[in-house]
Amino acid sequence: MIILKNAHNHWDQADFSRHFKAEVQALDKHLLPLHKALCYSSNVSDEAVSVVILKCTENTQHFMVDACVFFSGIIAGCSCADDPTPQDLQNEACELRFYIDRATAETSIELRQLD
Repeated sequence: MIILKNAHNHWDQADFSRHFKAEVQALDKHLLPLHKALCYSSNVSDEAVSVVILKCTENTQHFMVDACVFFSGIIAGCSCADDPTPQDLQNEACELRFYIDRATAETSIELRQLD
């Protein structure tokens, strides 16, 4: 379960962006649906992610944040002892929508299509 408590507590404040980005970048990458967004590589790397907020909206149940997440993927060889192909990093990006519950700060994430 993902809880973005700092982002929730700073909604509608000038420093919301800083808190949201810090919390998302600190998340375990396995909690984000990055593997579903891979286009140029086969696995998500352990490199840090970068977040750019595109839009913030709200309704009666959720604070919603559309964000572009930049991350690295790995192009891996076959992992054979004599495989000459080194692991290589490839830049990837995806748009995610974060639904932050207004009451609990529980957050669900939806992969969106980049326009």
